[in-house]
Amino acid sequence: MLATLIHGERDIRVEEVPDPQLSTGGDAIVRVVAACVCGSDLWPYRGVTPTSRPHRIGHEFVGVVEAVGPDVGRIRAGDFVIAPFYDCDMTCANCRNGFSTSCLNGGWWGAKDRLGGFADGAQGERVRVPHADGSLTAVPGGEPDWAMVPHLLTLADVMGTGHHAAVSAGVRAGSTVVVVGDGAVGLCGVLAAARLGAARIVAMSRHSSRQSLAREFGATDIVEERGEEGIARVKELFDGIGPDCVLECVGTAESMDQALRSARPGGQVGFVGVPNGGSELPIREMFDTNVGARGGVAPVRNYIDELLVDVLSGAIEPGRVFDLELPLTQAAEAYAAMDERRAIKVLLRP
Repeated sequence: MLATLIHGERDIRVEEVPDPQLSTGGDAIVRVVAACVCGSDLWPYRGVTPTSRPHRIGHEFVGVVEAVGPDVGRIRAGDFVIAPFYDCDMTCANCRNGFSTSCLNGGWWGAKDRLGGFADGAQGERVRVPHADGSLTAVPGGEPDWAMVPHLLTLADVMGTGHHAAVSAGVRAGSTVVVVGDGAVGLCGVLAAARLGAARIVAMSRHSSRQSLAREFGATDIVEERGEEGIARVKELFDGIGPDCVLECVGTAESMDQALRSARPGGQVGFVGVPNGGSELPIREMFDTNVGARGGVAPVRNYIDELLVDVLSGAIEPGRVFDLELPLTQAAEAYAAMDERRAIKVLLRP
């Protein structure tokens, strides 16, 4: 089959690799219908995260189950499924406590599982899923019309991650919210805040197309400034004090500083941007202002069932973050388009 590998900085190749095989009893083989490039994939692509050897890449996919192992009871061949951006069993204590990203038996796509089997990267034609009953969510009604597929694909990562930012920041009905970051996660954070009933949502963005989508997702205000000017502008919008909640959806030292210093005293920052360098939390400043920070890698599998209902009903349309669709064979162009900000998020179709 064909699969995407990263060989080094700005070196993405689609190559022939072995077809996946069932091997551990509880696994499944899924034919990928749609995958995508994530903002976090750009860190190794840009060389910020070093690549020591060529390896599979990609962690978001939806598809059709082709085969299941003898120990699989809930998922069946023919199911159209959503896979989270990691593997989990949904039975261990951490999964049951709501944090399936810390599954005691789980792992990551493009690596070996705990039993020694290989879990393919998502940007390929097929993926072996180690814990099929835990990781996969079957969509009612089988394979949907193509128009629904991008919305379902966001539940593998970005919509659940934006939701995690909003939940971590304590967004509820009537909250005032600022979202730092206008990538797919930030835009989904706007949508998540609106879904949870926020009264006012500020999207920090300098790009007209992203500003437009943010407004359509529920943003009431746009702030283009950054740094000290951005903080001052945000506080100006909220009586000189700041918002209740800030969603940090980038992962840099600058974005975290922006988030922490924008929140009102006693406010909360929900952070989901994958950290890539920067200083530690300014504990003294947080102590003085009572601003809290909560978040981390998003346990999207725990959110899929809740969000799926709203996607299927049409109440939310998170798949609108995909503004470019390419065949899998053009994965290198997909990375370049996102790296150069010519696209918000690219969908890959095997």
